[in-house]
Amino acid sequence: MADGTDEELVRKLVRAQFPQWVGLEVRRVASAGTDNAMFRLGDELVVRLPKAEWAAGQAEKEQRWLPRLAPALPLPVPVPVGAGVPGEGYGRAWGVYAWLDGADAWASPVLDLPHAAEELGRFGVALRAVDATGGPRSFRGGAVTDWEEGAFAPAVAALAAAGLLDERRALDAWKQVLGLPAWDREPVWLHGDLLPGNLLTRDGRLSAVIDFGGLGVGDPAADLLPAWTLLTPATRPLFRAASAVDDATWARGRGWALCWGIVTDHYYGDLGGSGTAPTPNPVLAAVARRAWTEALREFG
Repeated sequence: MADGTDEELVRKLVRAQFPQWVGLEVRRVASAGTDNAMFRLGDELVVRLPKAEWAAGQAEKEQRWLPRLAPALPLPVPVPVGAGVPGEGYGRAWGVYAWLDGADAWASPVLDLPHAAEELGRFGVALRAVDATGGPRSFRGGAVTDWEEGAFAPAVAALAAAGLLDERRALDAWKQVLGLPAWDREPVWLHGDLLPGNLLTRDGRLSAVIDFGGLGVGDPAADLLPAWTLLTPATRPLFRAASAVDDATWARGRGWALCWGIVTDHYYGDLGGSGTAPTPNPVLAAVARRAWTEALREFG
């Protein structure tokens, strides 16, 4: 595979480090994720291998913190069962987890959105309530205005040139985001990447939250992204009420939807050659476009 991971590598790693699982069938899991390659290991396990240097360290973080967080959370999350180390020509730490049955919410959309809105809100409240002492900084735990600094205006210009958005309206909305008060309390836990691809569904209902590579502490505003990537104007208020966040945090969450959406749509989208990713990611680009489109409607 282009990312250097394949079934044979997983078999070698398992044979060398987890001989108790030798002989279990290995098969790649299709995913639009950018950080990790996933492989089913038999029927009960899944192997996750970081695909790039920016994802290095995620496995160790999940191994350390997920067992502490999982008991406090109202939705199932991945349970680490094996900590892999570099070997067999693969240079990063990796992990083995218990398999959570279900399909991601992009491939198998949530049908019961009111249930999802309330469950995701409760999930965020429970996560923030866990003692964050010693937790690592989330890559989305800082101010949205500092994220991908300098990328927003060029992305707006590119999308506007492609006829996809009103440049002046987007920049006016961004000015409002720049004027929002910053998070001024102690850092709290946030998942950091609550996108549809990291939410599982069963029978049309939200069933689990996966991929904690963005886990860390900071401002929880980025964990409000599902309001604009997943939910509708009718169900957004349910999520807001269940999330129990103040007006400023909600507004910063909308700022995340605007900024992350526009920058990510530009980077991963196919905009007549204006996207900058080495390989377009149509799934992530579509999620991003929904995020900024829904968010921009709410700016006066």
